Amino acid sequence: MAHSGKIKSYDVAKGSGLITPVKGGDALPFNKADLQQQAQEPRSGQDYGYETRQVNGGATYATNMTHGTAQPEQSQGEQASKQQG
Repeated sequence: MAHSGKIKSYDVAKGSGLITPVKGGDALPFNKADLQQQAQEPRSGQDYGYETRQVNGGATYATNMTHGTAQPEQSQGEQASKQQG
C-alpha cells in the first residue's frame, strides 16, 4: 500500500466516508466500492492501507483500501538505512 490512515467517519446509508492519512494532511473521501473487503463496514479509528486516485478535475480519493494494513510511513532515507543495516 502506498499510504496508511485511520477511518475518520463512515456513513453506512451513503456507503461513503473519510480517511485521515497517518502522515498528516486533509482527510480523503472514499466509497464502499473502494474497500477490498466490502462485506466489512469500516468503523471510526480503524487502520487501513490505501492508494489514491484523482477524479473530477483533481480531487483526491482513497481507493484500494485494505483493513489492518496501515503502518507508519517512512521516508526513503529511513527505508534505505534499514535495508543497509
